[in-house]
Amino acid sequence: MTRLKYRYLRSLDTKAWEDLADTMIPEATATYSEYLQFESREAFVAFLRNTLGPRVITEHRCDHPEIDITADDAATGTWLLADTVLIPEHNLLMRGAAYYTDRYVRCDDGKWRISHTGYERTYEVVLSLSDLPSLRVTSVRWGIIAHEDGVTSIQRNPRTTSGFRESDSA
Repeated sequence: MTRLKYRYLRSLDTKAWEDLADTMIPEATATYSEYLQFESREAFVAFLRNTLGPRVITEHRCDHPEIDITADDAATGTWLLADTVLIPEHNLLMRGAAYYTDRYVRCDDGKWRISHTGYERTYEVVLSLSDLPSLRVTSVRWGIIAHEDGVTSIQRNPRTTSGFRESDSA
């Protein structure tokens, strides 16, 4: 379960949407506060892809796993989340913490997958990057670099280490 959760987080932060989808069963549900509820893996991944796309930088860390095996093919988990979201285009930095509650099932292929995930925030703070005039984003996997005169996109394949091409400011 620990490896599964870490794969979920890595896939989320690296925007590897197919890998993220593979951490869940098709019928997986997700609940984030009373406002965000999803009844399928497809709906949940589509939401994440649309809201956390390449212009949003994220870091999700989970620690303190409390995992209970409830049957040969079922388990539950509680995790402490610490996350950072950076949106250079909107001069926004968000930090927060929450507790995830997950349910897991062992699938026919023998792999464990998430059947439900969600968290409740313990806190969340939002900062304007305008309040931090010395802060600069100098490198990001998806090729968005903040300069004093705006945000620049760099076209590249995140799975390679070459092939950078700067495009017009966004």
